[in-house]
Amino acid sequence: MARRKIIAGNWKMNMTPSEAVALIETLKPLVATDEADVVFCVPAIDIIPAIEAAKGSNICIGAENMYFEEKGAYTGEISPNMLVDAGVKYVIIGHSERREYFAETDETVNKKVLKAFEHGITPIICCGETLTQREQGVTIDFIRQQVKIAFLGVTAEQAAMAVIAYEPIWAIGTGKVATTEQAEEVCKAIRACIAEIYDEATAEAIRIQYGGSVSAASAPELFAQPDIDGGLVGGAALKPDFGKIVNYNK
Repeated sequence: MARRKIIAGNWKMNMTPSEAVALIETLKPLVATDEADVVFCVPAIDIIPAIEAAKGSNICIGAENMYFEEKGAYTGEISPNMLVDAGVKYVIIGHSERREYFAETDETVNKKVLKAFEHGITPIICCGETLTQREQGVTIDFIRQQVKIAFLGVTAEQAAMAVIAYEPIWAIGTGKVATTEQAEEVCKAIRACIAEIYDEATAEAIRIQYGGSVSAASAPELFAQPDIDGGLVGGAALKPDFGKIVNYNK
């Protein structure tokens, strides 16, 4: 069975609540499709107005981060229950910017993944290598380690519902895009890694996105690859061009 494409926008630290509503109103007709899941992962303060603005459309709203405790003295953090109550369906976990600037580790990523599943939120689990790792030929080893630790304690049924986003760090916001061959090679290796941890059926079910300077021009070729099931899109998700990425096959 063909996997359904999932195309998600990661808004990062952009868009005030009123700007978020305006952007969603602009994008609603442009991202309309019944051929892919469309997700906007927005800053926490934008979640509730974004969910209101997206009502009646095919847009799902996701969060950019979540803490792994239910509640408590964690100033500035957001719990899974808060996201569920607001209507959030997806959460980005372990983005390279969270790892680099906010000291997230493979272990905290794993805790967040387990907590997301516990609450019925689909995690978009990020992995990716630096330019040095790419140049030293350790990309696949490094990605496998990230994936294996992220899925520690995750059941096969849960894993089949997960989304993995492969984002080479050297291609995020740089305008550099991994070649289609490079992107497919790593996404194929991720799928093989999931097959090792679980089985072929789980590996066939899981959706793997490519992220890193995805554009309307690069999307059709990337998304045509057998192991690439859509994209996690940064800068282009804040522009009308996102509609062309979502409707890449039109």
